[in-house]
Amino acid sequence: MRLRKVVLYDEPTVPEIGILNQKKFLELVFGLKVEIRTNFFEKLQDDDYKKIAGKRIFDLKKPFKEHSPNKNEIEIEKSNKDTSEDGRAFLYDGYELQQIISKSIGEENLDTLHIIFTNKLTATFSEEDMGDDFRYHARALIASNPSIISTTGIVEAPAKPRRYYMELFGCASKARIKEIKDRYKGQFLEYHDNRLEKIVEGYLSQVIFYVETGEAFCEDKNCRLFNAHWQKDLFESQLTNSAFCKNHKNKLEKFL
Repeated sequence: MRLRKVVLYDEPTVPEIGILNQKKFLELVFGLKVEIRTNFFEKLQDDDYKKIAGKRIFDLKKPFKEHSPNKNEIEIEKSNKDTSEDGRAFLYDGYELQQIISKSIGEENLDTLHIIFTNKLTATFSEEDMGDDFRYHARALIASNPSIISTTGIVEAPAKPRRYYMELFGCASKARIKEIKDRYKGQFLEYHDNRLEKIVEGYLSQVIFYVETGEAFCEDKNCRLFNAHWQKDLFESQLTNSAFCKNHKNKLEKFL
């Protein structure tokens, strides 16, 4: 598929995306025509909100099963709220959510790619991932057309330093938790982190390469297409190096 146009759907609750700068990035690096649209999840039909609420995940160790949402859950979807009252992010099956988005968008030009930014936390069920079998894993990216880039997933999916988790384990004191988080500050992304804009460029690049070549990721940790499972690797590929490897530079030149 040779792309001619990309449609970006904004997530206004996360201005750190820098949607206008993402438009410029895609135009400059990939030579694409880019259109910005408002948040995809605003002003949908009531039935759509019900379907979306039905894609929530409640058991990480079981494959997807359709959920029957109550009225309150549907109203939460309408408000575009991404967390419960105790601050935990709602989790959605990424492929199921992608199908709803696809049906809602309908048919547009075949050379147009739709990319939805959302604060919803997407996940996919995996039988083998990072040594942990048969469970859901949070994802920052669901690459397809349309594609989903979860801002919450960017923060939560790549793992923080191992020692950070070890120090938090069994810690019940809020003061102690804050002390630990402060000590590791800067070593992982936080919500509304100013580094998000640059990192989003990498995820956009992965979407474009996936659609153009069928391959979203690169094994080179220095490449922007590296699929980082750890925050430190995410910073290395997207902030420190912030470039394509030689192989993907050559591929980019071929489809420009």
